[in-house]
Amino acid sequence: MNSQTKTTSLTPHSYDIQHLHDVLEQQKHAYLRYPLPTAKERIDRLARLKRILVKYQDQFAEAINQDYGNRSTSETKIGELLTCLEHIKYYSKHLTTWMKPSKRHVSIIHQPAKAWVQYQPLGVIGIITPWNYPLLLSIGPLICALAAGNHAMIKISSSSGNFGRILEKALSEAFPQELVSVTNGGGAISDAFCRLAFDKLIFTGSTNVGKTVMSAAAENLVPLILELGGKSPVLVHPSIHLRDVAQRIAAGKLWNAGQTCVAPDYMFLPKGKTAEFIEHFRECVEEMYPDILHNPDYTSIINDRQYNRLQSYLENAREHGAQVVEINPAHETFSDTRKVPPTLLTGVTPDMRIMQDEIFGPLLPIMEYDQIDDVIEFINSRPRPLALYYFDFDQARADYVAQRTHSGHFGQNTVLTHVAQDDLPFGGVGASGMGKYHGPEGFFSLSHERSVMSNPKLYSLKFILPPFNKPIHKLISKTLLR
Repeated sequence: MNSQTKTTSLTPHSYDIQHLHDVLEQQKHAYLRYPLPTAKERIDRLARLKRILVKYQDQFAEAINQDYGNRSTSETKIGELLTCLEHIKYYSKHLTTWMKPSKRHVSIIHQPAKAWVQYQPLGVIGIITPWNYPLLLSIGPLICALAAGNHAMIKISSSSGNFGRILEKALSEAFPQELVSVTNGGGAISDAFCRLAFDKLIFTGSTNVGKTVMSAAAENLVPLILELGGKSPVLVHPSIHLRDVAQRIAAGKLWNAGQTCVAPDYMFLPKGKTAEFIEHFRECVEEMYPDILHNPDYTSIINDRQYNRLQSYLENAREHGAQVVEINPAHETFSDTRKVPPTLLTGVTPDMRIMQDEIFGPLLPIMEYDQIDDVIEFINSRPRPLALYYFDFDQARADYVAQRTHSGHFGQNTVLTHVAQDDLPFGGVGASGMGKYHGPEGFFSLSHERSVMSNPKLYSLKFILPPFNKPIHKLISKTLLR
């Protein structure tokens, strides 16, 4: 198959359910015609993807800005585009090695056979992308899919309409529809996409929607990678300077205005340290965002629904006795805008909605503790988070916390940045997801690990076939069945 061949795709907004099935069949047939692209061909596909990302970078950033109302273009280019470009470089460097068959041991009774594992493409990968990082969370899985030799269909969130149209245009310029396609739209289109008979489906989004996607995928026994969310806690040891903690928490919590699945969701401070932390946090916010309302570096909440959800958390917390500390350096008024200033909450209790639901915004509840073991018990009593962040420069104490908790990722003295690390797998555990991608795990997760065993002309097993009264059987009984 000539992978450069262009096919005519539908114009934006002309999607229907039959079109989804047609594209899937087209991709499946294209895969069967050429099921094992070489390393050189895969690297060429990644190179084409890189060129198109660089070419359209300003259009991507502006489209995402329009979808948000205000989304920092620097956050888009650094947090999404740069991360994708680094992933492409990483996969291009390593995939030739990963593609090599893995030799396996053959037990004595099967000698002189040979055994190995070969890594085949799965076929067609479905990718369902959320609105919060639409570029990274569509292109990141696509990089893994192409590196593993697959074809891919991408479904963009209906909240990312402007971005989706640009992505469709860009990727159709780089790839034929039978290799990579982009679908926009919501409602029935989203539901139908989840039910397609992919060879694997990657979904990034909320836990509740993840359950729906998993149920739909089960109709065709489609295996899943679920990248969900949850409440990622922060635990701060008394020994660490709170200025260091505040700077790193502020950077991670306020990136994309907290609309990040691995953003710090709530934190535990040593007893009596909250007031000091708040002052350091306030100073850090003022340095990064001296004003907020018209500051292009401070991102808006994506839509009215999400904005109203955050306001309802604040209202519920106030009603139940929490103290709300709004960080507003320029003393601006935020009515008639979807910008939410950095906000800390103290006096929170586990029964408040803000402590039950994933926040996904620039709100940070703070609790205090006496004993670290009490915090570990609290974290372990709740659904397993996508990330757990621990601040302490003592490695033995960090190991103690890591060994007694479960989370998709354990971050020591840093938040958020693990997502951009090329050689680390990304994914959750339990309620925060299943399966991994990024790193070598991305290649192997989207490959079929096919076992192969080859016997020579000599058929050694004939010596142990019935009747079972030969000397070899007595030898096996005395030497192996022990």
